[in-house]
Amino acid sequence: MNRATPEHDSESTLIDHLIELRSRLVRGLIGVGVALAALLPFTTRIYNWLAEPLIARLPAGETFIAMNPAGAFFAPVKLTFFVALFAAAPWLLYQAWAFVAPGLYQRERKLAMPLLASAISLFYIGCAFAYFLVLPMVFNFLTTFKPDVIAITPDAGSYLDFVLVIFLAFGISFELPVALVILVLLGWVTPQQLRESRGYAIVGVFVLAAIITPPDVISQLMLAIPMCLLYEAGIIVGSWLKKSVEDETAEPR
Repeated sequence: MNRATPEHDSESTLIDHLIELRSRLVRGLIGVGVALAALLPFTTRIYNWLAEPLIARLPAGETFIAMNPAGAFFAPVKLTFFVALFAAAPWLLYQAWAFVAPGLYQRERKLAMPLLASAISLFYIGCAFAYFLVLPMVFNFLTTFKPDVIAITPDAGSYLDFVLVIFLAFGISFELPVALVILVLLGWVTPQQLRESRGYAIVGVFVLAAIITPPDVISQLMLAIPMCLLYEAGIIVGSWLKKSVEDETAEPR
């Protein structure tokens, strides 16, 4: 009777993990494909919706241009792909979660799910904040204070790239509380250290906002102020979770 060697068991486990990873990747891609297929008929509407913050502030009759013949087609399709990716993000994160969850302890799973849900929600909130508040104010500033001899004729592709960068900047920036909570739970920093470093953090936030936002004070403040508030929120939530974990660990088994 043949007995499996430890090396054979290790290889079998690795192969099983790779098969599971491939399965999760395929399911994730299928989810993105389904979302893309559902959104493609609305490509024009989606781009018109994205263009509204700037179109509403252009002189009557002015619209976007395409610097190359294919730009009028590829820019809306590119946007639709990113919207599909955006819509499928919870499904993609679920697949990632389903892959790593079996290797986590019960306590880690209990903490990971709220953090994952918070990360998704905060990213969406950051993008919504950028679209409904930041972009209208930025474009109002840019169109109001430009010289009269300069006409704004935005290129469809360049506008899309600009807006996607804004969305990404605000979406990622709004993840700050989740990042702080993870650092606290890992023991890399303590809530007290975060409080003591508040001044440095505020300076860093304003420097970061000046780098990743357009060169106007309004957008910089609209990124920096929420990030400062989110920094405080991260300290509060991190302190509460750390105390809860310590209390749970201290309980007699």
